[in-house]
Amino acid sequence: MPTGVAPMIPVVVVGLRAEARLVRRLGLPVAVGGGTAVGAAAAVARVAANASGLVSFGLSGGLDPAARPGLLLVPASVLCDGQWYDADPALTAWLGGPTPHRLLAADAPAVSAGDKQRLWQQTGATALDLETGAVVRAAAAHGLPFAVLRVICDPAEQDVPPAAVEALDARGVFALARVARSVVRRPGQVPALLRLAVDAAAARRALVRRVADLDRSHCTPQNRVLTSG
Repeated sequence: MPTGVAPMIPVVVVGLRAEARLVRRLGLPVAVGGGTAVGAAAAVARVAANASGLVSFGLSGGLDPAARPGLLLVPASVLCDGQWYDADPALTAWLGGPTPHRLLAADAPAVSAGDKQRLWQQTGATALDLETGAVVRAAAAHGLPFAVLRVICDPAEQDVPPAAVEALDARGVFALARVARSVVRRPGQVPALLRLAVDAAAARRALVRRVADLDRSHCTPQNRVLTSG
């Protein structure tokens, strides 16, 4: 190995335990944020000092009306805190290569179709998620490469039902009791929940396929190198 070069073994940052189980098939370390920006920041803070790179992985909310559930995004750039940050080319290539999309690193979900339309018009981003912001900030602070693999779950024209927002606990697990209580309070959200379940299934299938492709390629970040100085 050339002088000044170290193996790249990134930590993959996810929101959900189900996403973490997918990533572990690749033998990579995972940090679970619990589906909130605050949780993601705490998860990244625990691992950034010992990471050689960071990857944001999982579901995202659609902002572009043309982006359908199951669409995979490997963005070359991310909008975070009003600034565009470029993803690392080597990590991006390992994830399947860049797609023609931009991503908004958000601190709060966009739950209404109106909010999604406003953010799309303001930023031109295809989608948003709540983990990538923590990844980008930590990467900038620690001089680490980062990349993103996300898949559209809820499309731009659909409101996110309250039960979906309330369902996650701090471990990134769906708390069915919370969903049940929310449905009892607002039974009218059931059709939207059923639509979201279908969309989430399409998103998960897309993630499973991409992870399987990465696994079959036998080309992991361990095989790549990161110049350290």
